[in-house]
Amino acid sequence: MEWVLAEALLSQSRDPRVLLGALCRGEASAERVETLRFLLQRLEDEAARGGDAGALPEAAREVAAGYLVPLLRGLRGRPAGGSEPGPPGRQRRRVLRAAGAALRSCARLAGGPQLAAALAEEALRDLLAVWPASGLEGAVEVLAAVGPCLRPCEDGPLLQRVAEAALAVALGGHGDGDEAGPAEDAAALVAGRLLPALGQCGGAALRAVWGGLVAPGMPSGPGRVGPKLLVLSALAEKLLPEPGADGGPGAREAGPDARRCGRFWRTVQAGLGRAEDALTRKRARYLLQRAVEVSAELGADCACACAPQEGNGPSLFWWSDKKKDELLKFWENYILIMETLEGNQIHVIKPVLPKLNSLFECAVSEGNGCWLFHPSWHMCIYKRMFESENKILTKEGVIHFLELYETKVLPFSPELSEFIIGPLMDALSESSLYSRSPGQLIGSGSPLGLKLQKFLVTFISLLPEEIKSSFLLRFIQKMTSRHWCAIPILFLSKALASVPRCKALGIEGLLALRDVLQCTMITHQILLRGAAQCYLLQTAMNLVDVEKVSLSDISTFLMSLRQEESLGRGTSLWTELCDWLRVNEGCFRRLSTCSSTGLSETASLNAYVRNLVQEYVKSPAWETGENCFMPDWFEARLVAMMVLLAVDVEGMKIQYSEKRRTQNVLRIFLDPLLDALMKFGTNAYMPLLKTDRCLQLLLKLLHTCLLKGSSTQDDEVCTLLQNFVMSTTESISEFILRRLTMNELSSVSDLDRCHLYLMVLSELINLHVKVGWKRGNPIWRVISPLKNASIRHLQEMDSGQEPTLGRQVQRVVSMAALAMVCEAIDQKPELQLDSLDAGPTERFLSSLQPNQTLQKPHTEEPSSFFEESSSSQGWGKIVAQYIHDQWVCLSFLLKKYHSLIPPSEGEVLEPVLPAVQMPIRTLQSALEALTVLPSDQVLPVFQCMKILVPKLLTSSESLCIESFDMAWKIISSLSNTQLIFWSNLKAFVQFVFDTKVLTIAAKIKGQAYFKIKEIMYKIIEMSALKTGVFNTLISYCCQSWIVSPSNVSQESLSSAKNYSELVLEACIFGTVFRRDQRLIQDVQTFVENLGRDCAANVVIENTKREDHYVRICAVKFLCLLDGSNMSHKLFMEDLAIKLLDKDEVVSKSRTRYYVNSQQHRVKNRIWQTLLVLFPRFDQNFLNRIIDKIFQAGFINNQASIKYFIEWIIILILHKFPQFLPKFWDCFSYGEENLKTSICTFLSVLSHLDIITQNIPEKKLILKQALIIVLQWCFNHNFSIRLYALVALKKIWNMCKMMHVEEFDALTSVIESSLNQVENMHGAGNAKKNWQRIQEHFFFATFHPLKDYCLETIFYILPRLSGLVEDEWIAIGKFTSFTDIPLDAGFQWYLSSTQLCDLEPGDWAQQDRGFNSGEADDQSEWTDVQKKIIPWKNNVPDLDLELAFQDRAAKLGKSISRLIVVASLIDKPTNLGGLCRTCEVFGALVLVVGSLHCVKDKQFQHLSVSAEQWLPLVEVKPPQLIDYLQQKKAEGYTIIGVEQTAKSLDLTQYCFPEKSLLLLGNEREGIPANLIQQLDVCVEIPQQGIIRSLNVHVSGALLIWEYTRQQLLKHGDTES
Repeated sequence: MEWVLAEALLSQSRDPRVLLGALCRGEASAERVETLRFLLQRLEDEAARGGDAGALPEAAREVAAGYLVPLLRGLRGRPAGGSEPGPPGRQRRRVLRAAGAALRSCARLAGGPQLAAALAEEALRDLLAVWPASGLEGAVEVLAAVGPCLRPCEDGPLLQRVAEAALAVALGGHGDGDEAGPAEDAAALVAGRLLPALGQCGGAALRAVWGGLVAPGMPSGPGRVGPKLLVLSALAEKLLPEPGADGGPGAREAGPDARRCGRFWRTVQAGLGRAEDALTRKRARYLLQRAVEVSAELGADCACACAPQEGNGPSLFWWSDKKKDELLKFWENYILIMETLEGNQIHVIKPVLPKLNSLFECAVSEGNGCWLFHPSWHMCIYKRMFESENKILTKEGVIHFLELYETKVLPFSPELSEFIIGPLMDALSESSLYSRSPGQLIGSGSPLGLKLQKFLVTFISLLPEEIKSSFLLRFIQKMTSRHWCAIPILFLSKALASVPRCKALGIEGLLALRDVLQCTMITHQILLRGAAQCYLLQTAMNLVDVEKVSLSDISTFLMSLRQEESLGRGTSLWTELCDWLRVNEGCFRRLSTCSSTGLSETASLNAYVRNLVQEYVKSPAWETGENCFMPDWFEARLVAMMVLLAVDVEGMKIQYSEKRRTQNVLRIFLDPLLDALMKFGTNAYMPLLKTDRCLQLLLKLLHTCLLKGSSTQDDEVCTLLQNFVMSTTESISEFILRRLTMNELSSVSDLDRCHLYLMVLSELINLHVKVGWKRGNPIWRVISPLKNASIRHLQEMDSGQEPTLGRQVQRVVSMAALAMVCEAIDQKPELQLDSLDAGPTERFLSSLQPNQTLQKPHTEEPSSFFEESSSSQGWGKIVAQYIHDQWVCLSFLLKKYHSLIPPSEGEVLEPVLPAVQMPIRTLQSALEALTVLPSDQVLPVFQCMKILVPKLLTSSESLCIESFDMAWKIISSLSNTQLIFWSNLKAFVQFVFDTKVLTIAAKIKGQAYFKIKEIMYKIIEMSALKTGVFNTLISYCCQSWIVSPSNVSQESLSSAKNYSELVLEACIFGTVFRRDQRLIQDVQTFVENLGRDCAANVVIENTKREDHYVRICAVKFLCLLDGSNMSHKLFMEDLAIKLLDKDEVVSKSRTRYYVNSQQHRVKNRIWQTLLVLFPRFDQNFLNRIIDKIFQAGFINNQASIKYFIEWIIILILHKFPQFLPKFWDCFSYGEENLKTSICTFLSVLSHLDIITQNIPEKKLILKQALIIVLQWCFNHNFSIRLYALVALKKIWNMCKMMHVEEFDALTSVIESSLNQVENMHGAGNAKKNWQRIQEHFFFATFHPLKDYCLETIFYILPRLSGLVEDEWIAIGKFTSFTDIPLDAGFQWYLSSTQLCDLEPGDWAQQDRGFNSGEADDQSEWTDVQKKIIPWKNNVPDLDLELAFQDRAAKLGKSISRLIVVASLIDKPTNLGGLCRTCEVFGALVLVVGSLHCVKDKQFQHLSVSAEQWLPLVEVKPPQLIDYLQQKKAEGYTIIGVEQTAKSLDLTQYCFPEKSLLLLGNEREGIPANLIQQLDVCVEIPQQGIIRSLNVHVSGALLIWEYTRQQLLKHGDTES
């Protein structure tokens, strides 16, 4: 067309100048410029054929300079779609392209290279002037046009400069970003237009581009990979050798061969493995594929040059013509895997993973065991999997990598080590990877964690010795490079601890392990971080080379462990550490110089510890006087731990020799300390810091010495230490008394010393009480003077003296000392100094003004106060402590004289003890204290409230309610990760839910009663977010209602009846956890199951805060109740009625509920509790509730609930046969009302032998049962017939055993029927289901009486009935929960039958995962009767598909035979769009996962009422296999829309008339178990880069293709 038009123009005028001039006038439209282009190209062709040029060169120069260049410049500043005048974006691009092509023709017509060079110079200047701003398109078009016209030699420098500028622009775009900016647009333009043009120039230009790409100093970050691959793919054909080039005269100059360049391949690998966008990865695959194709076509050997640091391994890329076939196979498989990974769907990728194994087999030489292919190629595949958005794919990739060494031994490669320390560890930081596999029990451990452990052990054992140390060091350092979650750091530490012992780590490795220990402290999961610390210490013992570290290094490292979380004395870990120190004692490195503490290093542990204690006790050289700060506790902890370790190591050495040596060793170690302590009372000039350090060490020795998890009475070391300390008691106590009472504490820093002294005094009191308190002992002689001096100081301070710092500090000290004395007397009555009569101490304490604050001292002493304010953290903290100590004293006073507290203040006119006898004023002061005290100081206030509120609740209810609210406000504001939360919560619960408070509140039924219930429900609500909160409440309440293990107080139970909702909520409590919460619980259970092998389990107290313990507490409490006690009986009956009402409410709240939903779980817990209560029910009470129990049987429930209902009915009928008539009535409700729920009652009849066990005359009952069962044996529903036959078999066997003659007439009929069922021929569903139902545990093994125990109710039955593991409560948890004791007569813990040995079968009374709750829903029988299609049962007695077809036929609508199954689709928008598409094209039916979707606004918006004209059927994903098999039986072809290795192209596939189209999930596609059900997979051919269509679009394309083919078939038939 263009040629004809050019000829037509030239025929009008042979003068090109006229034509060109005419075209250059007027508006520069795309059409005009394109006409100019093809006219110039026509003239160029004529000139090439030797035509007369004439004035053509001059005309061409004029057009170029006068029209085209200005035109291109004018377009430069007008971005597409901008507001500036000019052509819109698309037209503008047409003009640019046409102008560029025209300019190239002008350059060729100009008759010489000068024009091209001049234009290139000018365009280059424009390009450099404009870039990096937008608008460089014109310059690029000019350079792309004239570049090929430049001469390679003469214009070489110019070409080189153009190439360098083009490369700079192309590499300026960050190709890995999601959004394209101006830089990306410019890079794409240059790569698409300019670089290919420069590539044609060859020579200097190509060398300049190539040189820039592979230059050593070139930036190589992740953001540079995309632009580099953009350039490389644009020049791919120029950078790879040209196949068939023979080097003849016509051959182009040989360019660079990218295959031989290592940087080229590193860029390609980075694109394959690390690039975030699909386009960059596609370019990398293209380059790899082209290089392989070129190599195969050339047939010549080649190899990539290795960098010096890469050693002697294989080249990154090599080719050998001799191994062409093997190489082609390897690279084809490799590229196939990389392309498949783009799909991000695990079921598509999994079948390809075996090819990855074959890649490894090809990559390693069988002869010498060396790598044939560079292992970095394999790592690219794993990188791609690790960085996938699909976490399932990531996990699959990690597991596949970790399994490498299970079946093969790979040669060592630095790339493998780098990959493990880099991408693998990054991937392992994702907690979700460590989840359990389906079917694994809770606490069985993470499969990935186990594989990681095996892999690391194998890999490290295969490492060369010279590499092992550096690898382990870098591995551990990598663990410190990020904030790890608790679960990954635990399993990584466990894997490291499993590495066999080797001398791999020195001081640097020990420091790295210490840094990892610091990383573990970040998590709030105490047990997990404690376990991680245990494993890291084991790692240190296994891997540290003791000859490279000193004992000082070891002791510092041990300080990084928290003794209260891991390294507790007496644990297996402590013993292991002692043994390690014993074995390596003489091997530790000695230091020639002195350490920082001044002691010379020695390899002997005893000598080291002895020197350590001596240096510690010495007066520090840096002491600066009496007002210095108290030393840090770090050194005291270190010395104490090392002393005890050394003593226990010595104890190991002398296990079988004299025991006296332990005493001698300990004495030798502690001599310097004991000598110093003995001088405390006599040496008034002993340096202050020395006394501080000695007392700190004394405390730490006593705390560290305590054995964890065993009795300290048998611990010789602990007894010796306590004896040594007690020998110094008199000296220490005199020193402390002097310091606390003689005004020696006068600075802010002295308050820390006061705290130290009081802790020491408290420990000494404990020691003396433990060995037997004696009047006149040194502590006894100190307590009274301390108390009196403190009172005297406080009285003096109230005399109005000026508040100097010294006086105020002494006041704080005195109050703290008084509080300590009160606490000690309160906890140890042996210390009671006075009689119960109110003495001067009590009168003084009672006269204290509560909340009296301390005036800030005057600032005349800046040197003492302001310099020390940094350590005091402000005067406010000191005042808070002072007020706290006041309330400690008041709490002591109120406890001692609680009997003197009047119910109202008016009754005591002249109070002797105002704080006690004026309770309203004291409670008001407590409320004031709560407003000023920080939350960590409120415990004594809560304790006072606990005493006051019961006394005042009747007379001052509003004040008590205010105290409830104020206290709850403090609790609700705290986070459960704060240490003070649990102690405050416990005190709050003890105060608000005190038995007296509950009793009085229930009695007066005022506002306090309702406020307590409101708080109760708030606590339960809080438990959903803060696990363990409800546990505290229910445990305290149940314990307070128990007087003794076998006796529950009648009075307390009468009040408990008013709060039975609390027990009700506890019985049904349990939240559905998020996946991450469940994972943490799983791992914690795994750690707990390790038992004493993990020291963290011994050291950390099990707080029993799991949700299970709420129900366990309530159930154990109910088990203690006595049915013969009227109070207990009324409580249980009230609870049972509330449980049944709750069941009814839950059933009505949602007509459909799914297996393991919250509704299912709550109903399950209700019936479990009713089963526990059942033995206490009498006949009168059952008369009231029997109808509700039978009514529950008529509701279609999930399997577990049906079993419990059937069980309780069997137990009722067994114990009270009087209810049999009511039971028989259940069979006469009429089939319309019963539907399939009759199977519940037929199941009960199958246990008729148990029911009639206590009935002497059984014939009438057997006759009635036989009549009923025979009726149901002829029901039209196969499932009902099946259950009736099971019952018939049981009843008939009973009849035969009793030889009932009345039934002889029925013998032949019944026997033949049963024989026919037993001897059913074939392998169809009927025979299979008969076998399955007979083998089912409920009929074959379960014994309603022998199996009646907690284990069956809470563990076995939930497990066998398909409940999620969260609902299984192991019997061990009941026994380990000791807060509620077990009645001595309570013996029904464990099942006595074989039920516990069974595994869940494939039969269930209720189809798993299906909704229930509607009377007309027959979904219960999916597993039994395959011919009944449950998804049609939503419309009873009506075929849904036919009904819609009739409606459609009346409207003249055509209906096809296509079924579209969309049950896997989640999004309402996709479902709504599919509904509309199916209705438009006349699909037979649309199958969805839930019919609730039609109510969704988004669905309705897209369906535009199509659901009213299209049959919609509900089939849930778990039921799809049965549905597909049913449709196959009806002759349907099952077609999947999926990309698989054997997919058929949509354009080549012929749809059968009866087609069923299965669509996959938006994210995961079609699951693997459903792919096996497909007859064929069809995929839509794609041309673009993105690999998948929206599921609605995919479905619409296939629906239309099916419709099109059917229309063509019908058209051919009609013609």
